Order: sequence, then C-alpha cells, then structure tokens
Amino acid sequence: MRDTKEIKLRIIEAGYKAVSHLIKVAEEDIINTESDTDVSADKMKNAAAAKKLAIFDAFEILSRIETEKENLDSADRGINKTDTKQGFAERRSKQ
Repeated sequence: MRDTKEIKLRIIEAGYKAVSHLIKVAEEDIINTESDTDVSADKMKNAAAAKKLAIFDAFEILSRIETEKENLDSADRGINKTDTKQGFAERRSKQ
C-alpha cells in the first residue's frame, strides 16, 4: 500500500478537480436567454440555491485542502514546540 503522504497528495489533487467542477456549476446561467421557455420562480430559486451550495462547498474544500497542505508541510519539517496546542504556561511548566 502507498504511504499516507502520497495518498493525501492525491486527495488534494482530487479536491482541486472537484472545486473546478463546482466553479463550472456556479458559472452556469440560471436563465437561458436563447430559449423561449419561461422558467418558474420555484425553478429559479432552486437553481440559485444549487449555485450557492456549489460556491460554499468549493470554499470549504479549498479551506480543508489548505489545512491538509499545512499539516503535510509541518510533518515534513517536524513538530516545533510552538506548534503544539498548549499555551505558554503549559509549555514552560514541563521544563
């Protein structure tokens, strides 16, 4: 089996592809100007909600990608004393 870092890097690449697809969904027109069919208000509302969800999902994926990239980078560098979730007093009390 592949190592965890390689798998995480593949997941990050897949995340970027997913964001690209979500951007395409968000960029699509709700109302097609070439068509003569009238779009009901309910359908327009649903389309707008789908676009909103696509945008929020894209930002959420990007945020998680950045977090995971930072985690991978910090794992490569090694953990620093200040990288822990402890406060100043807790770190100093162990010395």
